[in-house]
Amino acid sequence: MQSVQIIYNLFRQRPAELLFEQTQKRGVGVLARLPLSSGLLSGKMGVQSAFAADDHRQFNREGAAFDRGETFSGLDFQVGLQAVDAMRALVPEGQSMAQMALRWIQMHPAVTCTIPGGKNPTQVVDNVAAADLPALDANTMQALAAVYERFAKPLVHQRW
Repeated sequence: MQSVQIIYNLFRQRPAELLFEQTQKRGVGVLARLPLSSGLLSGKMGVQSAFAADDHRQFNREGAAFDRGETFSGLDFQVGLQAVDAMRALVPEGQSMAQMALRWIQMHPAVTCTIPGGKNPTQVVDNVAAADLPALDANTMQALAAVYERFAKPLVHQRW
């Protein structure tokens, strides 16, 4: 089986519009990388978040070292924080923000699997548990789509 790795997450939805139909027609697997948008979709970051000098989230926000889209899905950090704040009320009870973001990706039939990172065993367990969660309901999916339309789509959709 052939597969492709592509950035796909709540802030980078264009692949579902352009690529996924073709991968499904051709039997190509989709590995969704950066599903938590450099950690932004974990819901654990804030305006006070600091990153080490050698962390791409510190030095590559404008694409100085490599494609800007690799860091926070190409979103301005402050805009990303606003979008995450808008999503907080949408997280189903008993789930983390990261789990909701991962479950959202897993709901697309073209996605074979996601590739989330984990800095510690607790994060890995939390990420894996998302696979066993129920599908997000239609109201949540619509509300998440509205957050994308408001915050991310105008800034990144046309680029990636």
